Amino acid sequence: MPTLIELTDSLARTADDGFTHVADDEDLAAGDVILSLARFETEGDALLSEGRRVGVRLRSDEEVEALAYDLPRISVVALEFPKYRDGRAYTNARLLRERFGFKGQVRAVGEVLREQAFFMLRCGFDAFEPADAASANEWQAALGRYRHVYQRAADGRTPAFLERE
Repeated sequence: MPTLIELTDSLARTADDGFTHVADDEDLAAGDVILSLARFETEGDALLSEGRRVGVRLRSDEEVEALAYDLPRISVVALEFPKYRDGRAYTNARLLRERFGFKGQVRAVGEVLREQAFFMLRCGFDAFEPADAASANEWQAALGRYRHVYQRAADGRTPAFLERE
């Protein structure tokens, strides 16, 4: 089971994951689950009607717009980084937060490295399943690495050009 690091009030902490990732070829686990988009489209309504919390895992080549109608009912959107240099999940996180107003957890999964933490935070991620054995303290240090930002983003920080005024 991967480590889960969550952000709460700008503090990174290791958290117990109440969700079970369920692959398409596995039987459903009891409790709260994270499913692929394809499996959610076929089984999601039934799971939600049982009162379960449901999350959806999006591959980097899947469109976040496919979830637009269901977002109010989804607890977690897990955005996959198949390789650390594939940045499509950043765009999906920002779309979830800014265009769709998603208030649930946006989780980075896959090849997630703490060197990306600051940029993930800026795009709207608030939970991470690190690919390495980095601790919550190491993630906290990475999240605070840069004092100034140079453009607006989903995190709402004031850009440097406005700080100067």
